[in-house]
Amino acid sequence: PKEYVQQQSCRKVAIVTASTDGIGLAAARALGKKGASVVVSSRRQANVDRAVTLLQSQNIQVTGTTCNVGNGQDREKLIDITLQTYGGIDILISNAAVNPFFGNTMDSTEEVWDKILSVNVKAAFLLTKLVVCHMEKRGGGNIVFVSSVGGYQPMPGLGPYCVSKTALLGLTRVLAPELAPSNIRVNCVAPGVIKTRFSSALWENEDVMDEFKKQLSIKRVGNPEEIGGVIAFLCTEDASYITGETITATGGMSGRL
Repeated sequence: PKEYVQQQSCRKVAIVTASTDGIGLAAARALGKKGASVVVSSRRQANVDRAVTLLQSQNIQVTGTTCNVGNGQDREKLIDITLQTYGGIDILISNAAVNPFFGNTMDSTEEVWDKILSVNVKAAFLLTKLVVCHMEKRGGGNIVFVSSVGGYQPMPGLGPYCVSKTALLGLTRVLAPELAPSNIRVNCVAPGVIKTRFSSALWENEDVMDEFKKQLSIKRVGNPEEIGGVIAFLCTEDASYITGETITATGGMSGRL
C-alpha cells in the first residue's frame, strides 16, 4: 500500500555491528525504539537469530546476518543485505572489537597486533568507506565508533586493545571534517566499565572493581542500555551540531580523562 511505502521511506536504516549482545544490542534496541530499521550482525547465526527474535518481540523492524567484520566479503555481504532489505543506509554503528591478549604489552606478538588493529580499527574504517556513498544518496548520515575509556586511560594488561581504542578517537577526528560536506556526521562513544560479557573479566573481579570504583562518581558498573541511549542520541536531529566528538560515558571516572 502507498501509506506503507511512505512509512518505510521515512524510516532511517541503521547497521550495528557486533549487535547480538551487550552494547551493540542495546544500541540496536535504542535505535529501533526511535523508529529506525535495524540490521544486526554477529559471527554466529544462532546469536543473530536470538537477537532478531528479541527485537521483533519489542516491535522493532529488524533483520540480521552473520558478519565477521575482519573479513572483506562479510563486510560487503552486510551492506548488500541491508540494501536489499531496506533500500538504503543512514546510520553505521561500528561496535565490533576483539581482544585476544591479556598481559604485559611487551609480551604481545605481531599476530596479536594484526588481529586487534584489523578488527578494531581497520574494519571500522573500511565499513565506513563502504557505507558513505549510500549515505550520500540519502542526503547524509551518521557514523558512530564505539571506543572505550581505555582509549584515554590505558588499563593494565590491555595495552594493544587500548591503543586500538585510542586510534578510534583519532579516526573520528580525521573523518568528521572530510565527511561533513556530505552531511555525514562522525562521532564516537567511549564507555567505561559496562556490564557485558566482553568485559566480564573486569566487573566480575571484586579487587579490580574496588580500584575502579575509587575513580567513579557513580559507584557501580554501567549497563549496556546507558551506552545504547547515548549512541542513539548521536544519530538524532537533537545532535545535529555534533561531529568529530567523543562522548565519554564512564560514571564520572576521574584520573587522566
